[in-house]
Amino acid sequence: MAKLNDQWIVQPHGALTELEPGLLTVVGEIKMPLAKFPRRMTVVALNGGGTALYSPIPLREPDMARIEALGVPAYLIVPNPAHRLDIRAFQKRYPKAKIVTAPKAKTAVAEAVDPVQVSARLGEGVKLVAVPGTDERELALIVERRGSISLVTNDIIGNVAKPDGIGGHLINLLLRFGPKPHVPRDVRGLLIADKAALAAQFRAWAEIDGLRRVIPSHGQIIERPAATLRRLADRLS
Repeated sequence: MAKLNDQWIVQPHGALTELEPGLLTVVGEIKMPLAKFPRRMTVVALNGGGTALYSPIPLREPDMARIEALGVPAYLIVPNPAHRLDIRAFQKRYPKAKIVTAPKAKTAVAEAVDPVQVSARLGEGVKLVAVPGTDERELALIVERRGSISLVTNDIIGNVAKPDGIGGHLINLLLRFGPKPHVPRDVRGLLIADKAALAAQFRAWAEIDGLRRVIPSHGQIIERPAATLRRLADRLS
């Protein structure tokens, strides 16, 4: 198992930004060989109280206080095994929070923390989705706020326009996390099990009335994403 952070380690990150009431996002950095690659956490306020953190990233204390004022984290969503780096530290900080991951990611995430569940009802306007075509190894999140819908994705879409360092440029070149929206190249066969099923899901998402944005874990937010989703589907096909 890759080395995981047991302690609360804050790496460089940007501002915690409100996209909609009760929907926040922040971009941090993860250090990699010859690169600082962007990673994103999305925070959703839940109608039943508390918040859900998708791909949790430790932030500076004023930003964590802002999240806690919105709602103490009740769900920590690890969208696939590659995003478990800081989950131990989050579990220590929020021991009552439920840890959720994709069904086929449970074994790997359970190596880091316990207990782990593979589904959750997050309340009105918030839905977890095991992404078709990933063999239940990746979770997406659909958030509705006043008729505006945001789709939060993890590694199935990359949109890193300006990677930092030689390593970042190599990641984009070899794995296709950018510089424009891409389905990253699945070099180890750990992401995409059925291209046709994933393409069909992209097309179905493109048809959602009120879809305002896609919020990927790596890269810039994609506004008015229907055409982009259809293009990605066509490339998979």
